[in-house]
Amino acid sequence: MKKEHQLAIAGAVLVVVLGLVYMRDKEADKHTKAHSAAHDKASADKLPKIKLTKEETAKVTKLVIKAKDKKEVTLEKKKDKWVLTKPLEASANQSNVDSVLKNLEKLDLQAVVADKPDDKILEKYELDEKKALHLQVFTGKDKTIDAFFGKGGGRGQMTRIAGKDPVYATKGFSSYNYARDLKNWRDTDILKFEDGNAISIEVENKNGKFSFTKNDDAWDSAFYKRSDKGKLAKKAAKWKRYDPAKVKSMLSAYKNLKATDFAADGADTGFDDAVEHGGTVRIKLKDDKGNFLLKVGKKQEGSNRYLQKEGNPTGFIVSSWAADWATADQEKFSKPEEKKGDDKDAKKGPAGMPPGMPPGMPPMPPMPKH
Repeated sequence: MKKEHQLAIAGAVLVVVLGLVYMRDKEADKHTKAHSAAHDKASADKLPKIKLTKEETAKVTKLVIKAKDKKEVTLEKKKDKWVLTKPLEASANQSNVDSVLKNLEKLDLQAVVADKPDDKILEKYELDEKKALHLQVFTGKDKTIDAFFGKGGGRGQMTRIAGKDPVYATKGFSSYNYARDLKNWRDTDILKFEDGNAISIEVENKNGKFSFTKNDDAWDSAFYKRSDKGKLAKKAAKWKRYDPAKVKSMLSAYKNLKATDFAADGADTGFDDAVEHGGTVRIKLKDDKGNFLLKVGKKQEGSNRYLQKEGNPTGFIVSSWAADWATADQEKFSKPEEKKGDDKDAKKGPAGMPPGMPPGMPPMPPMPKH
């Protein structure tokens, strides 16, 4: 047999052998994957369940959250509203609480990272008492979730269940929903109304008293100046440069007024004499839909000021965008003053020259006649 024929037969045999090996390995790999998937599913089925259904989150009545370097916060559901009960009592930010409840529906333990971790492993995964975020969820008196969340990464959020040894990897945990500053758990809403419903506004401060009344779609005005002795004038001063557009700007600042922060206990707010330290703003809405009185007090930090709403003892802090209307002088509600020389004659330019030509330029030559 010729050598080339021998090589061809050998090559054909090699192809057949390689094919058989490939088919064997493929079948073995298929079996291994099926066994591995079944094993993973069996392992996953043995993991604790912390994920809540929508029906279960609807029944949650209390949340206790202790984040790193922050005070422990307790939020409780009273009727249909969430309130903050610790470290102080206040209305809660409903939207931020809802974000936590929705996140509880996404928590999913994926795998065991360490069966019996020692202190070094807990510190490594930030699951020690100093760094871990401790979350407790209650449905009535029953504790639905009691877990610690630590370091996050590609494998998920490191998690430890109270009363259990293992460290788990959890998917779906959003730490920013839980690790909020105290002020962000509180309700920041101060006012909310449709600016088109406002029919009258009064602003009073050490400069005087402003009165704005809506007449159809126009805002009429009056300003009573305050004397050096602190008394208001009996007759409104003439106001040639009054700008109604400024009233609309003020309403834009107040129609959805929110706090940037809250007054600390014992803060020198100036609410006792708001007219002297800041100013007062009263807004009345049509059809008796609202009559709001706001006291704007002293500066808190920078240009921010303390503010208190009548009927609510909370000391809010608001930005200068809102506070400056309460402390305004007459100029803030006025059109810009026209500068001298800013008239039609000044715009014509020197004789024989077109408007806008600088002085000292030679006059334009006459146009030739045809």
